[in-house]
Amino acid sequence: MSAKDYQKDYYKTLGVPKTATAAEIKKAYRELARKYHPDANKGSTDAEDRFKEITEAYNVVSDEKQRKEYDEARSMFGGFRVPTGSRTGAGTAGAGNFDFGDLFGGEGLGDVIGGIFRGGRPGGGSAASRARRGADVETETSLSFGDAIDGATVSLRLTGEGPCPVCHGTGAKAGTVPKVCPDCHGTGQQSRNLGGFGLAEPCKTCRGRGLVVEDPCQSCSGSGRAMSSRTIQARIPAGVADGQRIRIPGKGAPGEHGGKAGDLYVRVHVTPHAVFGRSGDNLTVTVPVTMPELALGAEIKVPTHRGAAVTVRVPPGTPNGQVLRVPGRGVRRKDGTLGALLATVEVVVPQDLNKKARSALEDLRIATAEADPREELLRRARQE
Repeated sequence: MSAKDYQKDYYKTLGVPKTATAAEIKKAYRELARKYHPDANKGSTDAEDRFKEITEAYNVVSDEKQRKEYDEARSMFGGFRVPTGSRTGAGTAGAGNFDFGDLFGGEGLGDVIGGIFRGGRPGGGSAASRARRGADVETETSLSFGDAIDGATVSLRLTGEGPCPVCHGTGAKAGTVPKVCPDCHGTGQQSRNLGGFGLAEPCKTCRGRGLVVEDPCQSCSGSGRAMSSRTIQARIPAGVADGQRIRIPGKGAPGEHGGKAGDLYVRVHVTPHAVFGRSGDNLTVTVPVTMPELALGAEIKVPTHRGAAVTVRVPPGTPNGQVLRVPGRGVRRKDGTLGALLATVEVVVPQDLNKKARSALEDLRIATAEADPREELLRRARQE
């Protein structure tokens, strides 16, 4: 983060309050990123610039350490007032004298502010040589029900800002290299005398990079950054649920100055199945049965997901809606074991009865006329 960045209101850019939680910040970023993404606004430079602003803001306030430093810098510069009088030597007292070393525990204000904008504490190294981890990236993918249960490898197309592919992030034209800034000697910082103390700020010559590009790359105009697209193959593990977020280490935005790449987070959406459902690690299915099968008992065929049907025994007197459990036919867990298949029996009422079937049902009704299935229900209702 450069010293001028504290003047930007990243919270306003994302449309969230300063007290926003990490979840609120992420939600706001995803909505804005979808709206202004270059792929959704072909040829619009305004949308591209807006997308870069949103990404820059998110990269800072989504990182706990950077957000803290950013908030401290804005608070310090936004409300700081320089006391009157001049600084004197240590031990000198007086109403007009003020020692910033005392205020910051022996460190000069320039060192403190310089440490903030260098991304660490004072003495944290030059901006040109320090490695920086790449930003985390989020994307989404859709899977069929079967692929979510069994696992699948998917192709993901990612678009974002990274090192310019022409100059490889140096900002210099091919065949040339950046030179160490002659004014800041590669530190990216300059000290400005404010009368009573010195303030470290980004070097105006190199804009805090520590390097000067004399012959800039024509592709990125010397910035060293460019929007690029890439396609990666990602393995989605077996048993992933709808809405689950999968982390893929090292597949996010590339790092800077040799820093590690960020992580990729993939939000998975699962297409519903026409027959099977899911309940945790178990698969669910509704199986049609007849009334005699429930009353007398039977052995019925139950379908399994991507496998042969299994035979399940229905005990005599099984009530409608009973769930029959088939172990080992569900979702694979992290430990390698499998959940169960939960089969719910549901009576199918015949819509067209022939003479023989109708006669048999009439005989059944006569034979069971003494047993009123609603007697207990009516009795309990009268007690209330």
